[in-house]
Amino acid sequence: MNSSERRMKLILMLQQSNSRITVDTIAEKFDVSRRTVFRDFNGLSEMNVPVTHDKYKGYGIIPSYKIPPLMFTSKELATIMVGLNFVKSQVDKTLIDDAKGVELKIKEVIPDDLRAFMESINERTVVDPYLNFGAEKMAGGDWYIISNAISQNQSIKFEYRSKSDEKKSTRKIDPYLIVFYRDHWNVIGHSHKREAVRNFVLDRMSDIQLLDEEFVPYGKIDVESLIFRSNGKTHEIELDVHKSIEKRFKANLPAKVFKKKEAKPNFIRFWFSFDNLDFINEWLLQFANNIKIISPDLLLEKRSKLLEVMIDKDK
Repeated sequence: MNSSERRMKLILMLQQSNSRITVDTIAEKFDVSRRTVFRDFNGLSEMNVPVTHDKYKGYGIIPSYKIPPLMFTSKELATIMVGLNFVKSQVDKTLIDDAKGVELKIKEVIPDDLRAFMESINERTVVDPYLNFGAEKMAGGDWYIISNAISQNQSIKFEYRSKSDEKKSTRKIDPYLIVFYRDHWNVIGHSHKREAVRNFVLDRMSDIQLLDEEFVPYGKIDVESLIFRSNGKTHEIELDVHKSIEKRFKANLPAKVFKKKEAKPNFIRFWFSFDNLDFINEWLLQFANNIKIISPDLLLEKRSKLLEVMIDKDK
């Protein structure tokens, strides 16, 4: 435990105690020398923490004292930095700028030793290098407005650029969830145009307006059902997955597995449902021959045609 973390815990210890605490008790608690305890109290004085002392009873703290909101242990700060680095690796430029702003504010109010620790973590912790260094940073889909609308149960209106023909149209939805899918954010909500739940990619949204219209969700929001729902006909897909990639496959599969069992040596058979066979066919290519498609036949046909096209393009 470093000195910053120990001093933070010492403040909490003094606050939570109903009586004064002796130096010997503190030294035993943190397994340090009396000399170290005195150094810690000197450090607290430099931070303007109102420590009180009675030569017979020990140390205490003024009851009305409140811990400043940005006093972190090194472990807490490391956790925050991992979260900020995840946000800074996103393709959404607005989120990246906001994360950098939070980082600067924290740096301004923490002690020098924690600031140095924070900078070291920041320089040497990389979350998803392919997104961080390779992806183009884009503006679009105001994450804050949408999250605010979700928390307040307010409808939003926006311009949406279709993926099929790039045409724009005005949409109005009751937003339920914001979901991150590996390299982009989506908002899931009830579409007033379609009178059904729909999924919208944030970077295809523009001119987002928070409307003065509250909505009441149709029953309790079922997060899992909304994420894994289907808008049309679903296909039951059966695959054999090599054990060496099982963990990565399950972590990234855009569907919910409803059954699995041991198959032939070194393979596990998975069953799941999915509506878009073209999408899942292309998605499965990343696993090469570690995936064996069992069914449906239509997916096998699509795989053969896709490989033929890929080979022709390479000639």
